[in-house]
Amino acid sequence: MTARRTAINPVTWSAQMGFNQGETVSGHTRTLYCSGQTATNDDGEPQHPGDMAAQLTLSLDNLEAVLDHAGMSLANLIRLNVYTTDVDLLFRHYGALASRLGTAQVAPATTMLGVTRLALPDLMVELEGTAVA
Repeated sequence: MTARRTAINPVTWSAQMGFNQGETVSGHTRTLYCSGQTATNDDGEPQHPGDMAAQLTLSLDNLEAVLDHAGMSLANLIRLNVYTTDVDLLFRHYGALASRLGTAQVAPATTMLGVTRLALPDLMVELEGTAVA
């Protein structure tokens, strides 16, 4: 059974930024709830201190690895929560995230939150997702 997605956008500005205000999903058989993924290596050690662009890229790579291990991809992502210690700096690099989501032809419902810090002091961004298949 294939998941059917319907974008819910009572306003249009968010679609221009690469995310929907909401999505209805029906016909799916599996839901994957991904823990927050950060810029860490396979041993959980933070990488790229002070480099938001590199941390965002590695965090997204790590999220994709979890999705792949479950037989999914970014195309299955229906919800994305973005946590960052510097919202303004993240917005300067947000195009990289939007581009990868666009390449996957997905615009998940998204929330971005500025936080005081993440689990490890050198981390600047964390991506938490929900996917369906």
